[in-house]
Amino acid sequence: MRLFAARLTTCLILTLSILSPAAALAQGFSALARVLPEQSSLVDKGSDVELQLGLSQGVPYRIFALRDPYRLVLDFQEVDWTGLQLETFDRSETIESARFGGYVPGWSRMVLKLTEPMQLRTAAMNIDAETSAATLLVRLAPTDAETFAATAGAPRDPRLDLPSAAEIATNAPRDEDAPLVVMIDPGHGGLDPGAEAEGGIAEKDLMLAFAYDLGERLVRSGAFEVLLTREGDYFVSLERRIAMAHQQGADLFISLHADAVTEGMAHGTVVYTLSKDASDVASAKLAERHDRADLLSGSDLTDADDEVTDVMLDLARQETHPRSTALARSVIEALMEQGGPVNRRPLRSAGFSVLKSADIPSILIELGFMSSPRDLELLTDPDWQAKTAQSILNGLLAWREEDAARRALVRQ
Repeated sequence: MRLFAARLTTCLILTLSILSPAAALAQGFSALARVLPEQSSLVDKGSDVELQLGLSQGVPYRIFALRDPYRLVLDFQEVDWTGLQLETFDRSETIESARFGGYVPGWSRMVLKLTEPMQLRTAAMNIDAETSAATLLVRLAPTDAETFAATAGAPRDPRLDLPSAAEIATNAPRDEDAPLVVMIDPGHGGLDPGAEAEGGIAEKDLMLAFAYDLGERLVRSGAFEVLLTREGDYFVSLERRIAMAHQQGADLFISLHADAVTEGMAHGTVVYTLSKDASDVASAKLAERHDRADLLSGSDLTDADDEVTDVMLDLARQETHPRSTALARSVIEALMEQGGPVNRRPLRSAGFSVLKSADIPSILIELGFMSSPRDLELLTDPDWQAKTAQSILNGLLAWREEDAARRALVRQ
């Protein structure tokens, strides 16, 4: 069984490191550092902003700024954020929002969205010699947009970031009878919880559990091998999700979501394919929210594709897009045979960045909408989850057979 995500080797980041080798050795990092909520705060100090973060032990960290929008990003060797509540932690008028959670395996991230440009004035972590407990103190001061822009940008680190662009070798011809490699992408994760509902229900958790169930069924069918873009509760950028599919030689890409709508009502499963122009306003807003959530979680889009690259990718998608549409239709038909509930317009399209792979048929499945009480009840129902996962498998099996027949005709 091939069910795993691309793993990153976890090493210490030395940028703004505050531990001497002796101190690090003495602590041993035998357990995760825990945040101490009663010793943590985010408050205004005149025109400045002060972040105080209490931790059960010192950890290496780095701090950098990003723009569009203005953000301050803090990366830590993994931290357990349990107990830190935004309502009591963030009391600053200058901080528009704060996010924290897992970033990649072994690392955690806090992202502060700023209402105005701020610059790092001081940053220091004090460690108690007897208890090893630590307090990180960060002071931000107002600055102008030009100064902020001059110092903004994510530092490159191969343990946390994607590698530089490189030519992708052409895959060797695949045996038509060999299992197809499916990259399953559980939406959100870590500091990006996705949609949330009362009772601590988060989209990221529902989708990870569903991805494992679906993956097991695909593997047991014998027709597919399965990869996951994430295996736990950590953040994976949209760019990284696509890159992982290419690096692992995926034949299909399936992104799983269960969003919430703030305007109007939406019910039932919807399957999306990629298009520049969304099929409707709601789809356009949904795609915008997905991309915006990625941006606000600390992604740096400095190296985004330029116009020439976009044109080349569009040409490559001319063959892939019909296969993606056929895949979406096959999955919808299988879901409807199960009895749904399926949205009254189950096939839609929008500019989801996670679907922009040029040569891998890709679909995004909104299993339901957490803003709908009926859908939420189903999304948390094990019986419905099992039936829906089986239906998706049936749709993939039907698509595989039809796709193989179509490609054989093309070769003739």
